[in-house]
Amino acid sequence: MHRRQESADAVKVRTLPVQVAAHLTRRIVSGEIEEGKAPSELDISREFGVSRVVARETLKILASLDIVDIAQGRRVTVRPTSEWDYLSPLLVEWLPEELVDELLQELLQVRVLLEPELAAKAAVGITDETLARLRAELDRMAGLEDDPEAYLEVDHEFHMEICRAANNRILDRIMHSARWLGTASRRITNQASSDSLHSATRAHAEVFAALEARDPDAAREVMRAHLLANSPILAAKEQQTKRASTRQEGRASSVSSQ
Repeated sequence: MHRRQESADAVKVRTLPVQVAAHLTRRIVSGEIEEGKAPSELDISREFGVSRVVARETLKILASLDIVDIAQGRRVTVRPTSEWDYLSPLLVEWLPEELVDELLQELLQVRVLLEPELAAKAAVGITDETLARLRAELDRMAGLEDDPEAYLEVDHEFHMEICRAANNRILDRIMHSARWLGTASRRITNQASSDSLHSATRAHAEVFAALEARDPDAAREVMRAHLLANSPILAAKEQQTKRASTRQEGRASSVSSQ
């Protein structure tokens, strides 16, 4: 996955507990930490040479991401990976690339389930003010087709504007919570080819036209088509990552057998 390159001024130094939590998460994912077991405060303090306060904060971070369970008087345990908070930007940052690619595929499935209906619902009651904002976002997209990073921010806002127009606070929060994965997904599809952003602008224009016509059926169909157009790109990226991972494992196995 193409992670966003931050400028020197934008980079924030991670706190020590976050650094330790990231390291432990990667070890859990790789299988280095035995399933169901997690290091205690004392274990972390000794292994990483940090204070008990840092160790305690590390475990709190892991617990906030649903990676571990902390119970008074009991050993800290690792929760099943299926229960982790995959909408957290921290966790997404720590996971291996092949797992993030799988999450992007799952996110696309969620978007295909939700966003066509959100577009249909928005088309029914959309206001002239919202249409004006969408038109402005669409115009900005057309002017940013040579700048993928700036484009994806406008792309995200276009979809969130439609979500807000559907007037459902719960769905709005669900879509907002997935914004980190959504940004990663858009970054891959926006960089797929030299024509991808122009095609994306055209697809957004079709969505806008259906909303402007206040046609819920058309809005549903064009939104679904727009989202599914990204499916082959993400699937190809996932396969590419898996092949690279297999090659790396093969090389490591060859070296260890020598």
